[in-house]
Amino acid sequence: MATSSSSDNQIEKSEVFVPSDHYVLQKHAAFFDRNHDGLIYPTETFKGMRAIGSGIALSTIAALFVNITLSPKTRPGKFPSLLFPIEIKNIQKAKHGSDTDAYDSEGRFVPEKFEEIFRKHAHTQPDALTSDEVKELLKANREPKDIMGRIGAFVEWKVLFHLAKDKNGLLQKETVRAVYDGSLFERLEKEHLASKKKK
Repeated sequence: MATSSSSDNQIEKSEVFVPSDHYVLQKHAAFFDRNHDGLIYPTETFKGMRAIGSGIALSTIAALFVNITLSPKTRPGKFPSLLFPIEIKNIQKAKHGSDTDAYDSEGRFVPEKFEEIFRKHAHTQPDALTSDEVKELLKANREPKDIMGRIGAFVEWKVLFHLAKDKNGLLQKETVRAVYDGSLFERLEKEHLASKKKK
């Protein structure tokens, strides 16, 4: 009995986790699952952050913050693990407050909420956000007494802006759209690899 129960809780190394096309939040998170087993450990978050061009300090802080805060939420009913794995199949359970609601409670993309980001906050250009407009967005989405949600939203948007703004200091709409389905991470990884080869 104990053997079958422990094997149920582990994913065989030969299995490859495939994120659902329907639940784009899984695709967003799956980039950081470097070995494609459905679990993201802090070392994988670190490697994923480095792959998209983050420095060692930011990657370390992100790995600790993301995994320590999200792991318990994605592992309901399981004993807490000091390895802090994130289960991608349950990533929607880690959705925080004070955000844009561009993901619904199941992890599906909500186009109307995404468009609302730019309709409400893109004042300088209709399809891009400045640093000040990102601050305005964060302030507008704050929920009362939601400290962790506010911190989560702040970190996500600030890191996104830092890594993905264009040469004019603007966060383009298609870039923000690409972060929601995870394709931005793949693009940043390719760009980072190309820039390393030029050196």
